[in-house]
Amino acid sequence: MCSKAFTKEDDQADDRDDSPEVESPLPKGSKNYITPAGAERLRSELKELVEKKRPEVVEVVAWAASNGDRSENADYIYGKRRLREIDRRMRFLTKRLEIAEVVDPTQQKSDRVVFGATVKVADENGKERVYKIVGIDETDAKVGKISWISPMGRALLKAKVGEAVTVKTPKGDEDLEILEIRFEAVE
Repeated sequence: MCSKAFTKEDDQADDRDDSPEVESPLPKGSKNYITPAGAERLRSELKELVEKKRPEVVEVVAWAASNGDRSENADYIYGKRRLREIDRRMRFLTKRLEIAEVVDPTQQKSDRVVFGATVKVADENGKERVYKIVGIDETDAKVGKISWISPMGRALLKAKVGEAVTVKTPKGDEDLEILEIRFEAVE
């Protein structure tokens, strides 16, 4: 049988959030560049957490807490853990949005690759690929959205049509020729 002192101590330990905050991959002093669509996705996720998911979990935790002994109450323990995860994500999203610098690719004017550009490249074998230079919170390599701070993004930045760039990859250096630079909305 457990004494009340140990039960209370366990409850307090369960309420703590000892998990480390996620370190930002942004270079020190850099702005968190993001497209309007990317910023909207972050705002929508934050709103969903604040208005829907967190209140639902709070309700479950309150119900589970009312059932008595919390030390072996799986609904309570899982609910508290889920609340910590939601709160951590909300803090992350809030911080990201606070430092966000929204850049609309359709308003960019440049003959060089800059943030928000859609770039068509050809490799040494003539195979063409298209990349969109986006923020770190919007990357999706499967659809060609690459971060401006990724090795590929850094290699492409400031290049002009007709120029060749070298990208350092795990398989070795890869030479790419810039075929086209466009500025269009990123979805």
